[in-house]
Amino acid sequence: MARLSLAAQLDALETMSTAELKAQWRRMYSCPPPHTRGLLLLALAFDLQCKAMGKMSASTRDVLRSAEYGASRSTPVPTGARLMRSWNGQTYVVETAEDGTIRWNNREWRSLSEVARAITGTRWSGPAFFGLRGRKEVAA
Repeated sequence: MARLSLAAQLDALETMSTAELKAQWRRMYSCPPPHTRGLLLLALAFDLQCKAMGKMSASTRDVLRSAEYGASRSTPVPTGARLMRSWNGQTYVVETAEDGTIRWNNREWRSLSEVARAITGTRWSGPAFFGLRGRKEVAA
């Protein structure tokens, strides 16, 4: 399939039998193929598109996934920001350095979620805890 245009390769997938699709899968991957034809077609088509046009960035995939499900989306934490949150009568201030480092309580943290867990003692989404997450309306 490598010499055909991407459109021709995608069209060729549609005309293949399930057995041919599974054989194509086995040539490309070292794991058993999906059982359903639809999933097999989608996965092979996605792989062909990635090879032809490059993969999507993780942030693009996250945005698309959020839009698809109407999920909440985090606002990126701007560098140099000071985030404040009151919790159980105490105010907490977290700072983000220009290099993206998160600082709280005289310590550097890997994520806002780690800070939120340290403050509350429970698993929290850091962006939600600090008010950076809101519902995105998705057009139907």
